[in-house]
Amino acid sequence: IINFYNFSMKEILLIHPNDDTTTLPEPSNATEDGLVAIGGNLSVERLLEAYSKGIFPWFNEQPVLWFSPDPRLVLYPRSIHISRSLKRIIQKKDHNVKFDTDFDRIIDYCSKVPRRDQKGTWINTDMIDAYKKLFTRHIVHCVGIYNKSDDLIGGLYGVVIGKCFFGESMFSLESNASKLALYYLCQKLMNDGFGLIDCQVSSDYLKSMGAVEISREIFLKQLKESISGSTDHCKWC
Repeated sequence: IINFYNFSMKEILLIHPNDDTTTLPEPSNATEDGLVAIGGNLSVERLLEAYSKGIFPWFNEQPVLWFSPDPRLVLYPRSIHISRSLKRIIQKKDHNVKFDTDFDRIIDYCSKVPRRDQKGTWINTDMIDAYKKLFTRHIVHCVGIYNKSDDLIGGLYGVVIGKCFFGESMFSLESNASKLALYYLCQKLMNDGFGLIDCQVSSDYLKSMGAVEISREIFLKQLKESISGSTDHCKWC
C-alpha cells in the first residue's frame, strides 16, 4: 500500500511496513526538515539502500521516519581535532581500545546513557534488533574504550559501506571516553583508506572534534565517491 502524506507543504512517500520492493525517494525530494519517507521496515536490505542514498532512520516510535538533512555534518578522519588535554590522555596510555567487541553492551549504553542537551533517545528496540543483525554481517562496526581494569567506559558504533563510515551513536561513562573512541576510529579509517565519516545532524560536540557542515548536494557527491569501491564486510580485529 503506497500513498502520500502532506508534511511541511510537501508530499512524502508512505511505505507499508511489509513492503520491501518500493525504493526510497531521492534525498532531493526531502522536506525542509530533511524527511524523505515514512514507513517501511528496518530490514538489512532497506538499511543498505537508505545509507547508500544518504538517508538514515530516525524515530522514537513506529512508523519509521527516513531523513536526509541539509546541511549535513561530516568529519574527515584526517581533519579530526585533538585538543592538548585529549593528546595527554592518549599519550598517558591508561586505557585500551577494542574493535568489534561488546557490541551488545555498546549499543545498550548508547540507548541509555544521557547526553548533554538531549532528551531521551531514538535507539529503541526495533533499532537495536536491526543493527545487531547488521553487526553479525560485519556491516556495523563498533569501537570500545576500556580502563586498565578492563571495564567498558566509552564507545561508538556505525555502518560501513565502501569507504564511508556512517556514525550512529556514541557514549561516555567517564570523561573523554567517547572522544578517545572517535580518535581511534579515525586512526583506523585513515589506515584503511576511508575519507568520510557521516555524522548526520549538527552537533557542537562533534564540531569541537573537527566535524563540519556541508550542503547535502556536496555530501551526496562525496558519498557516491566513497561507496563506489568494493566493500569488504569482515570483522575489524
